[in-house]
Amino acid sequence: MFDRLEIPIIQGPMLGATAAAIVIAVSNTGALGSLAASSLPADRMRAAIAAIRAETTRPFLVNIFVLEPAHPDPAEVRAAMQRLAPWRERYGLPAQSIPNAWAESFADQFDVLIETAPPVVSFTFGCLSAPQVAALKGRGSYVIGTATTLAEARAWAAVGADAICAQGFEAGGHRGTFLAPVRQSLVGTIALTRSIAAELDLPVISAGGITDGAGVAAALALGARAVQIGTGYLLADESLANAPWRRAIETAPDDATQLTRAISGRYARGIENEFMREMRAVEDDIPAYPVQNALTQELRAAGARANSPDALSLWAGQSVKLARKGKAADITRDLWREAREVMKRNAERWTA
Repeated sequence: MFDRLEIPIIQGPMLGATAAAIVIAVSNTGALGSLAASSLPADRMRAAIAAIRAETTRPFLVNIFVLEPAHPDPAEVRAAMQRLAPWRERYGLPAQSIPNAWAESFADQFDVLIETAPPVVSFTFGCLSAPQVAALKGRGSYVIGTATTLAEARAWAAVGADAICAQGFEAGGHRGTFLAPVRQSLVGTIALTRSIAAELDLPVISAGGITDGAGVAAALALGARAVQIGTGYLLADESLANAPWRRAIETAPDDATQLTRAISGRYARGIENEFMREMRAVEDDIPAYPVQNALTQELRAAGARANSPDALSLWAGQSVKLARKGKAADITRDLWREAREVMKRNAERWTA
């Protein structure tokens, strides 16, 4: 699959920021565009894949979360709703009701992948079974598993994954951790890329803290076959990032991001805001993803309508200050041009 890419860059599947337009734009450059499909019901997921196929003949990627059905404790849900009540009142929302569903059905989404057979599929939050991987590969899909530790990479290799996405702790958005607690799985991108590349005979995709050409060149020098960039595309013209999210990125101070589980119930990296700070003291009591994520969905939508970043999920990686504006295709080409210039300069410097 990597031999088919003219540019070894994968536009990260950023939930809430990516739809068909950015996937098409990036894939048409010869890089790999990615659709974040974990929040899409089966019919919309099917339609999005069809829309991408109608506009590009290049490879593209579809990403979903590996999730078991949620069965939360009613008392835990009531407590979570009580914590959110003042925030809902602040944004003029009525008293909260329990959602009809906590998340889209992973089984239904997986069936769509089998049916539509995207060129590349990737998974986060867990590991598939060997029969599931075999079913996808039997349909011609290239399977990428997300790992935040070497042990998780080994787990993906054991079930037959084609490649590993090494998600360093610098990465924005949700942590893909699934074997050990997150706090025990915060491995940096450099160490994680090298350890996986050195041990496993599988292509490694480096992700986390890579937002410019120098970062791309560094990851490739570490042994990555490609890099996955999310934050670097958040300000792209085709990004769905809302106005307060974009403004937070553009005005981010130094060291702006923090890990939090307050917003979704799963640790994720984003630009710190008031909601994250207020909930930090009770963070361990918050129900796990997808329950908290569903409970805060209306609140986040209301915050976006109010043009307020205070209760939003401002997901971004540690290199957020390097994010750039422009068309996604131009960003992709510029990143690769810069990376090649860095590699050329380094080669000349050390071989002179």
